[in-house]
Amino acid sequence: MRIVIAEDAVLLRAGLIRLLADAGHDVVAAVGDATALMDAVEDEKPDIVVTDVRMPPNHQDEGLKAAVELRARYPQLAILVLSQYVEERYATELLVGDTRGLGYLLKDRVAEVGEFVDAVERVANGGTALDPDVVAQLLARTRRASPLAALTPREREVLQLMAEGRSNTAIAATLVVSEGAVEKHTSSIFSKLGLAPTDAGHRRVLAVLRYLEG
Repeated sequence: MRIVIAEDAVLLRAGLIRLLADAGHDVVAAVGDATALMDAVEDEKPDIVVTDVRMPPNHQDEGLKAAVELRARYPQLAILVLSQYVEERYATELLVGDTRGLGYLLKDRVAEVGEFVDAVERVANGGTALDPDVVAQLLARTRRASPLAALTPREREVLQLMAEGRSNTAIAATLVVSEGAVEKHTSSIFSKLGLAPTDAGHRRVLAVLRYLEG
């Protein structure tokens, strides 16, 4: 298996090279910044990239941004992110859609050498390797980002019935509340979903679309 490593910490980079070489794999390039990573992948055509998130020059999210770009350029390239952090924005972009051949592990959670090597091999063979903490944080981000998360349970019930095509009168009868209460709920739904007070029927359709998208 041909591997490119991107890690700016010299000792850790050397350790990764040794571990993977001892496991019988060929580390064809080991670099310390995102630009060199892009060049190495273009030159070496590896089976998998193992990259950190924070690398020079800014030590922010350069490695993960490079991983997102590499995945777009080379959809068949396996990528394993190995980091101390969960960078939510680009991690979400990387992992959305087809997750075959993708992994994101936290360094502190890799307890054994064998576990790490197994993860590299699994991802290179089209599998996934996602740390539970990574999954939890990305799910939390998704919930925070969804405008539906701001709705109360009753408002969700009203919106669901709207999506079924029911009128306010029918919704009131189903929920055993007054039509006035339903109107208050729908007004709150429109507000929370950021729908401007234009034509009520138009807002109703848009609200249902938001519900279906969510």
